Amino acid sequence: MSDALTLPAEARERAGKGASRALRREGRVPAVIYGGKEEPTLIHVEAKELVKQLDTGHFMNSIVEIELGGKKIKTLPKDVSLHPVNDRPEHVDFFRMVKGGKIEVSVPVVFTNEEASPGLKKGGVLNVVRHELELVCENDKIPGEIEIDVTGKEVGDSIHISEVTLPAGSESAITDRDFTIATLVAPSALKKSETEGGDEDQTGEDMEAGETAATEQGPDADAAEEQEDKSE
Repeated sequence: MSDALTLPAEARERAGKGASRALRREGRVPAVIYGGKEEPTLIHVEAKELVKQLDTGHFMNSIVEIELGGKKIKTLPKDVSLHPVNDRPEHVDFFRMVKGGKIEVSVPVVFTNEEASPGLKKGGVLNVVRHELELVCENDKIPGEIEIDVTGKEVGDSIHISEVTLPAGSESAITDRDFTIATLVAPSALKKSETEGGDEDQTGEDMEAGETAATEQGPDADAAEEQEDKSE
């Protein structure tokens, strides 16, 4: 996970739309801390400070220590409701982290050793289906990222969750299928050269021999099509 953030807060006595609107007019954002064996704690935080932390880009993947009444409560942001017009935060849900507990989080994936992939060297493209993995992790063992080694991967290969070694204390939140994380596909120029019986080492368009193609994004449908082609 990213480094812990600190967010000062004050307790709020009343819930409801009227009370929340009054807080927003004062530059505050209503929030709640829930989870563990304790009752939900109603709080409000300064809107400017919250926006500042949201703008870091990693707020949702950071541990946030809520400073409340002289105490620090370790939490993980679970949801931020935004205004439909101006995108200003209107409410935040924080999950209370307790010792020995588990939590579901989204952890980004990072691909390594691309230079050791024969398929990429030929001009293939790494088509990333999932940029994040949904994991169930122990509170004190939340990884910052998951590394996936593409050494030896050829054009046409797929990377599934079953191939990934997850850190201790983590497991996939999706257990009913061996889902695809990425596929190694051939660009149109490479496919054309193979159809015409061209040189096996032909690279993609505008690429030098041995150059690694840039990683591209792709929807789940791309992976499904790739899997269908391999099964025929």
